[in-house]
Amino acid sequence: MTLEDLQGFAVARSLFKPLTLAAAVERLGFVQADPIRAPARAQDLTLRHRVKGYRAGDLERRYASLGIEEDVLINYGFVSRAVHRLMHPRQKPPTLPAAPRARAHKLLAFVRERGEVHPREVDAFFSHGTVTNYWGGSSNATTHLLDDMHYRGWLRVVRRERGIRLYAVREVPAPAADPSPRQRLDSLVDVVVNEYAPLPALSLSYVVGRLRYAVPQWRPQLKDALQRAKGRLASARVNGVDWYWSEGERPERIDADDTVRLLAPFDPIVWDRRRFELFWGWPYRFEAYTPAAKRKYGYYALPMLWRHSVIGWANLSVANGQLHTELGYITKAPRGRAFARALEAEMDRVRHFLRLPSSIDPA
Repeated sequence: MTLEDLQGFAVARSLFKPLTLAAAVERLGFVQADPIRAPARAQDLTLRHRVKGYRAGDLERRYASLGIEEDVLINYGFVSRAVHRLMHPRQKPPTLPAAPRARAHKLLAFVRERGEVHPREVDAFFSHGTVTNYWGGSSNATTHLLDDMHYRGWLRVVRRERGIRLYAVREVPAPAADPSPRQRLDSLVDVVVNEYAPLPALSLSYVVGRLRYAVPQWRPQLKDALQRAKGRLASARVNGVDWYWSEGERPERIDADDTVRLLAPFDPIVWDRRRFELFWGWPYRFEAYTPAAKRKYGYYALPMLWRHSVIGWANLSVANGQLHTELGYITKAPRGRAFARALEAEMDRVRHFLRLPSSIDPA
């Protein structure tokens, strides 16, 4: 087995034959979300490669009918109901202090009475003021409390309105013969391995560690879950690195087709930056929060996958109904008509995805 075998395996297993939207989310288990739209949100950029006929915004438009949930796994995003059940009931330590707990119960009663609420409606009723958010800025206290109650599993996101989450009370199902915490943890590990495999050993440790956000109540048990995973997952040592992937799968040399794909910064193929460097020999970085003068790749650089290699990146924007593109390459663009045709075909797929005019003359 070679590193090239693992590269092809990683790309082929992640870029499965496009499915329906519901089936693709179920297959992935988790789709990371990001609010930046450049030229579309990360979740849309991820799903367009894996869903038949996908257009930007389809996930938000169809969310309520898909049987999925917004929640935190290793990051914030969209999870299948099966994954959601593995994480809840979630017990977030510490418990809320008395005053916030009282506000939360009043807010819960308000949401239950209204059925579905917009944060603006809640804030108008309660006028909670502001708090300091994760980034050090000021956030609306109502939004902060709604987010916390959502994370604890008291509320669920029922839909979005112009990108704003609308909430309802999460009705907890009757107790059943649920799997043990150990079984749930092992299943959650399998979810993230399925999403990001093959994983080098250090990345496997990292991604299992991030499950502390999914199940904070079981954080002390994650180390044991990692050891069990290493014992049951398929593995191989390649170029001095131990690699892991799902049981029953086997990396095989896969012929690459002549396709260019522009990937989201959080696409499963490129999410693990450690694996990215092992595979393709350069350090891709997400620079949206990097000062402009210090950026190397651009505000929202999309890794460019050509065959089984990430050879560069693209920054895309839309102005006056036209797609504008800035390309960068680690060395230089591949020569020949095959790459040029494949690149233009990808740009036209992006235009279709964004509902922009095609560059191809229908005549």
